[in-house]
Amino acid sequence: MLNRRDALRSVVGAGIGATAGKFAFAATPAAETVSLPIGNGERPLVAYPGKRPLIRLTTRPPQLETPFSVFDEGPITPNDAFFVRYHLANIPLKIDPDAFRLNIEGKVDNPLSLSLADLRAGFEPIELTAVNQCAGNSRGFFEPRVAGGQIANGAMGNARWKGVPLKALLAKAGVQAGAVQISFRGLDGPVLPDTPAFVKALDLDHALDGEVMVAYAMNGEDIPWLNGFPVRLVVPGWYGTYWLKHLVKITALDAPLDNFWMKSAYRIPNNACACTDPGKAPTSTTPINRFNVRSFLTNIADGATVKANADLDLRGIAFDGGYGISDVVVSPDEGATWIAATLGKDLGRYSFRAWKARLMLPPGKRRLMVRATNRAGQSQPLEPLWNPAGYMRNVVEVTDVTAA
Repeated sequence: MLNRRDALRSVVGAGIGATAGKFAFAATPAAETVSLPIGNGERPLVAYPGKRPLIRLTTRPPQLETPFSVFDEGPITPNDAFFVRYHLANIPLKIDPDAFRLNIEGKVDNPLSLSLADLRAGFEPIELTAVNQCAGNSRGFFEPRVAGGQIANGAMGNARWKGVPLKALLAKAGVQAGAVQISFRGLDGPVLPDTPAFVKALDLDHALDGEVMVAYAMNGEDIPWLNGFPVRLVVPGWYGTYWLKHLVKITALDAPLDNFWMKSAYRIPNNACACTDPGKAPTSTTPINRFNVRSFLTNIADGATVKANADLDLRGIAFDGGYGISDVVVSPDEGATWIAATLGKDLGRYSFRAWKARLMLPPGKRRLMVRATNRAGQSQPLEPLWNPAGYMRNVVEVTDVTAA
């Protein structure tokens, strides 16, 4: 059973404005700012309780982007470097782990009210390594620009999640015939009464797939406060809008959820590329769902100078929505030729997959490119795709270097 002090061990140990059972918004500014490679990209670095200095987009609620250099530390993103994204500004500042309850209701035979002890001891746990990525990750690179948080490439992270399969919780509650979706609500709420509560839903068959989980641990520790303490929903392969933090209510529904967050927000063009011509509204839309394929070079920054006519080691990561990465190729000459990279350890089909390659560059300005393909044969476009919300960017990334 968790107690208040254990629940915030990492925060209190850091000594950054936190007390047992409470969260303090005493952000510590770092000495420097960063300039993201997007329009109006200057951002402060700030350290919130439980977090190293991260890139701040907004203050209320805190929206924090992971500095891109973190992704070169390894395929698992440390808890203190994991990005933070909230939808509503009234986030919980006090949670009593002993009194906390997760309620399961709606079209069920046995409504449940489960404590943290119930979740930890009453069900067989599962563990899964999976990427959580904001739908608007990389929105700041869209041209023409679109409304919304102007984020670079750091609104993503990969962690080992441990918790209870949602399937097991729903089995214990006894989902009734006629249920078609399962909805989820957390403790973050609206500031103004007219703002719709943040509630999301999954179709019943997805909710019962055995991989969607209510997680209580992240990388072997309690989930950080700003990432959803004490429990959050983990939806492997799907965008972070479904990964509700501070989860308190699960409801079985007999009709599809038609609130603002499902029927109006987080929707993409209903076509194979989830794209339209720049400036054009889609003819129809569908709720955003599974990741597309992405890959990044992590150890060489754009604009770097590298040694000419010498071995140049490249490192990076690739991931997709759950088919798994089959191969990664890199180009030293803006796509004229491609060289196969070596894939690192497979941590699971929802995880970052590390890769490495070695090449040699002649003197001059060069454009390095990286492109991944998954096991379903899906890859990345050479030209960026556009949609009005700035979602799902996955163009082949380009890094300009000078070989000298």
